[in-house]
Parts: sequence; C-alpha cells; structure tokens
Amino acid sequence: MSESSAGVAEHEADLAGDVDAVVRELRSDERFLLTTHENPDGDALGSLLALDSILAQLGKDSVMYLAAKEFPLPVEYRFLPMTEVFHDPPADVVDRTLVFLDCGNIDRTPAGFLRSPDAHVVNIDHHHDNTRFGTVNLVDVRASSTAEIVFSLARAIGARVTPEIASALYVGLVTDTGRFSYENTGAGTHRLAAELIEAGVDVNDTYRRLYERVPLEKVRLVARALEKIERRDGCGLALTYISKDDYAETGAGEDLTEGIIDHVRALEGTKVAAVVRDRNESAGAARKVSLRSTDGETDVSAIARRHGGGGHLRAAGFSTDLSYEEIVEAICAELDAGG
Repeated sequence: MSESSAGVAEHEADLAGDVDAVVRELRSDERFLLTTHENPDGDALGSLLALDSILAQLGKDSVMYLAAKEFPLPVEYRFLPMTEVFHDPPADVVDRTLVFLDCGNIDRTPAGFLRSPDAHVVNIDHHHDNTRFGTVNLVDVRASSTAEIVFSLARAIGARVTPEIASALYVGLVTDTGRFSYENTGAGTHRLAAELIEAGVDVNDTYRRLYERVPLEKVRLVARALEKIERRDGCGLALTYISKDDYAETGAGEDLTEGIIDHVRALEGTKVAAVVRDRNESAGAARKVSLRSTDGETDVSAIARRHGGGGHLRAAGFSTDLSYEEIVEAICAELDAGG
C-alpha cells in the first residue's frame, strides 16, 4: 500500500469511528438544541433543517436556535422553512445536547449560553481549521459540505431521506460547492446530488429560488459594488467596498450582499478576491471582510484566522474595526509574505 493510500485508509478508519460516536449520541440522547455559525449560509441552514427532521423521525425532542440578529436571512435563503427556529434559549437548555453544524470554531457563535464549559457538545463540520471543540467531534475535511456529512449520518441511523430533508441537504450541497464548480466537487458529490434528486428534490425550483429571484435593490447594490472594484496588482488582490452610503442609496440591506464576491473573484488575474462591507452599529465590529482564493495556492482561512475569523482554504472571512485602507494594506502584507 502506498503512503497516500495508507493515509486515506487511516482517515476513513478514524472517520468511521467518529460517525459511530455521533450516531450513538443521536440515538441515546433525548433532547437536542441544534445551531450553527453566525451569518449562516446555505450549507449551515440546510444542514440544520435536515438534522432537525432526522431527529424528529427518531422521536427526539429537537429545537433549532439562531440569534434574532440573523433575521431576515439573505434573500436567497428565505424560502427555507425556518419559522420554528428559537431566538432565545429554551428553559431546559442545560439538559440538552448541543449540536453545532458547519461551525469551525465555537467563537463563531455570539450566544454565551452555547459556550458553557458544562455543555455536552456534538461538533459536525467539514472545515479544515475546525478546532475540535466538541465533547464528540465529527469533522470530515474531505466532505464537500456539512450537508454531505448529515446525509451520511441519516444513512447510518437508518432515517428516511424525505423530499424535505433531501431539499434542505441539496441547498447545502449546491451552495457550498459553488453550483458544483469548486475544487471540493468530486464524483461523490455528483452521486450524492443524484441520490437527493431521486429522493424528491425539484432542481429547477431550488435553483430559481436560490439564484433567480433577485430584488431590484440587490441589482443596484451589485452594480455599485462592481463600479468600485479595484486591483492591487502588486499582491494579486481584487476587491470592492460596500459602504453605508451604498446601502442607503440603493435601498439594499446587508442581507443582499450574498454572491457579490463571485463577481470580484471572476476578474482575470486575481489571486485573492475580497469584499469589504460596512456593518450596522448593532453588529459589533464596524466591517465584515469576505475572502476568496482563486489560485489554489493561497489559504485565505489563515489570513482570516489572524484577524479573528476563519473558514475554508479558498473561502473565509472576518470582522474588524480597521478602516478600508488598513484592511487593504493588511491583506496585501499577508499576501506579500506568502499568505
């Protein structure tokens, strides 16, 4: 067996043990609180909904929690059935098993009660920089998405993948793979998509809801962002800045910024793409920075971590009080130093 084959075998053996451990938790415990990271994306929300439905099939008492500040969700995700999400901790939260989905670091949740040292935590994720903060951890860095891991748990538990579960998981899969275009897309990703479609996903309807119901205010915001794109050729950075004035003058909210960075990363010759946007005063830090690596060499999650954030090798972000120019200088300095 080659060294690389041995590594794969070892990874799969460790992963099988972690899956078994999480399955035991989901079978043996009775009450759960499911949550995810702040500013949840399609993978976070889809995984949350799917696991909640899976636990309901097992007869478990499961509730979903997201802070009230996360609503309204980005317009792309408002069709998801999130009406039963708790915005405050249930009275018996100390007696519930906390399940974190798609959350690389427990500090990515602003809710203090979720970080109790006495909490029993199940951590299910695919980020390579996950800190393994759970009492039980299932972190598969080779998975395309957390949705893929939740699907494997459904199979291991023997749950029926209903059309509702399949649709939620498909949202996670299609968004976290960039519509099956990112490097985390493999043959297994397409096989999983086929299984979800066979389970009842309406592909056309899902695609239209995610990508073709764009409010006029978002179109105006995208146009403003595109007008402001600039290049820092010395370090291979392309970026744009969305200010409070841009929001006010277009009528758009922060929830309409999803996808803007994809326009920036498509610019030829870009090594790293960034979108810097002002945040409202109640959000804590003054600005949010989203990063994407386009060359396959720069680990933008390392840059994000050094500024208190995190993410994937190719997609990451952080919040900061630095000014726009200070942010640009900091990212360029990181890139000049090797990322």
